Amino acid sequence: MAKVAVIGAGSWGTAISLVLADNGHDVLLYGREEDHVHEINTAHTNATYLKDAPLPTSIRATTDLAEAVKDRSIVFLVVPSSAIRPVSRELNALLTKPAVIVHAAKGIEPKTHKRLSEIIAEEIDPSKRRAIGVLTGPTHAEEVAVRKLTTITIACEDLDVADEIQELLTNDQFRVYLNSDVIGAEYGGALKNIIALAAGMTDGLGYGDNAKAALMTRGIVEIARLGVKLGANPASFSGLTGIGDLIVTATSQHSRNWRAGNAIGRGEKLEDVLGQMGMVVEGVRACEAAHTLAREAGVEMPITEALYNVLFEGKSPHDEVQKLMRRPQKHEMEEVFHFEGDVEQRD
Repeated sequence: MAKVAVIGAGSWGTAISLVLADNGHDVLLYGREEDHVHEINTAHTNATYLKDAPLPTSIRATTDLAEAVKDRSIVFLVVPSSAIRPVSRELNALLTKPAVIVHAAKGIEPKTHKRLSEIIAEEIDPSKRRAIGVLTGPTHAEEVAVRKLTTITIACEDLDVADEIQELLTNDQFRVYLNSDVIGAEYGGALKNIIALAAGMTDGLGYGDNAKAALMTRGIVEIARLGVKLGANPASFSGLTGIGDLIVTATSQHSRNWRAGNAIGRGEKLEDVLGQMGMVVEGVRACEAAHTLAREAGVEMPITEALYNVLFEGKSPHDEVQKLMRRPQKHEMEEVFHFEGDVEQRD
């Protein structure tokens, strides 16, 4: 039995806590809202985020972050990407011995364009962390919480630590794979939200399955194009953290990114959609960051650019789709050759 802290009592943090509790671990879940924490401790539910999921009575919750991490050897950081830096800063002041920090968020910091593990490394002193891992992949919390079959990736440069997390989480319904490519795992998880937003938009516009299949296929190409340029292994984008995560996020109504894109495709304004959602839509932030990163790196990302134009420049979704369809014709496999060349140069 491991003593584990889960920071973030939203849908995904609660679902991870449930998996850990099912596996017999001592789980302490941190949440900011007193009423949520009280409900978890007394009714053993978290109806605001996971209405259909009774929680194991062994899960305890607290609003005291110091209590949450005291004597905990593993800390899961399950907060929106915008909260990673301030929460990591708080953890740095509270941790008294080195802990494994595993974040399960997906995003890129807007101003610095840093990956989330880079932020954690900046804010938590090396003496207070044993390793930083990334838990990512095609996972809807709503399905994990009712124990539907799920596979996920733990990415960590230290594969011994990754193996520890794999053993911690794996059970008959939840299968965990290892990956040492932290860069690829984080870019895959963050950038697929852009394509999921665009996929929802095509559905809202009524373009059909053919268009969405093309969008997803070309989308994973441009995700990989940028990721490889920034140091990722191209193979990661063919795995769970790339195409797997994209499929689940771009095709399911559980997905906030798909729902937001769908509403915009049906004519709603971005600010209205975000206000109605009541939860973070990471694809919006990721699109802005990726648009800048692509320009700085000299990487072509036409779908991302089109979505950026719709979200931030007030352009018509229909007009941007027509621009994509009228782009100069290309060879489909040219990106494959580009990836191989990049890998050879790095080797």
